[in-house]
Amino acid sequence: MSTITAAYYRGNKTFAVEEANAPPPAAGQVQLRIAYCGICGTDMHVYHGNMDARVGLNRIVGHELSAVVEDLGEGVTGFAKGQKVVVRPLDHCGDCPACNAGHQHICHKLKFLGLDTDGAMQELWNVPAHTLHVLPDDMRLDHAALIEPVAVACHDVRMASVQPGEDVVVIGGGPIGVLVAMVARDAGGKVVISEVNENRLAIAEKLGFDTVNPARVDLKAAITDRTGGKGADVVFEVSGTQPGVDAMTAVAATRGRICMVAIHATKPQVDMFQFFWRELKLIGARVYEPQDYDKAIELVAKGAIDADTVITDVSPLGQIQQAFESLDASPTALKSLIKVGELA
Repeated sequence: MSTITAAYYRGNKTFAVEEANAPPPAAGQVQLRIAYCGICGTDMHVYHGNMDARVGLNRIVGHELSAVVEDLGEGVTGFAKGQKVVVRPLDHCGDCPACNAGHQHICHKLKFLGLDTDGAMQELWNVPAHTLHVLPDDMRLDHAALIEPVAVACHDVRMASVQPGEDVVVIGGGPIGVLVAMVARDAGGKVVISEVNENRLAIAEKLGFDTVNPARVDLKAAITDRTGGKGADVVFEVSGTQPGVDAMTAVAATRGRICMVAIHATKPQVDMFQFFWRELKLIGARVYEPQDYDKAIELVAKGAIDADTVITDVSPLGQIQQAFESLDASPTALKSLIKVGELA
């Protein structure tokens, strides 16, 4: 059994970096040597203590990772030691109504790896073989750590059926909002990002997007003007705020499609009359399916995702506490990575 370094969430905004034992992979598992792991918005919820009842006070978090295959458990085929991989961190039950209908990604008993189980903020991690996706040999492992959030964006854009030439508004210019914007642009959408944080607006503009600050400009008027009076064919609500929910119906075109991406901590008030009056559609998009990972890998590989701009800082595993504290206080950070292992 190998001795590794791992970072444990202990509650009260605290991580402890300690030595741990890494068991060999069980049957059906693959052991991974972790290269990088991104800090997700959900990880920040854990850090703030909002998920203590779910994760406990002895959890290794992390699911936005890149890795290489270290070892194979009994019965595992199709993978080789040294392959670059990422993990689709969903473990479904296989026998609930959602699974039986082919929707394993929203299984009624879904286990999210890195939240409901230990995750990737450790040097070696054993995962079910069915969660792996192989990367191109020449993909940079820091860039590959973006695959999981890019897959979220790919699922959102696919669920919303963005078509070439459509007007798209992304409400919220955080990490997922920016990635949704890039994926929608690759699909041919004409994208505008709405965001109140001037630092995030600057990043969005650096990435080549039209932007609106709704704290300074009337968003509905701005979108109406940009679209010749029509409004947005597709709207992504990624802000998780009541003003964002108000804006999503205000800027949508007749028969516009609204995709709910954000997790709202409290039930928002929704202008249901607009769904009736303009025959709007509301679409939920939760995580991702295998095809979304395949698309995300393709987009990162071809450079459609500006990884170097999205990744704003990298910290070693031993400084995970400082990394979470810095991200929590930073007005400029977009995606923070933890360098877990010494891989190229």
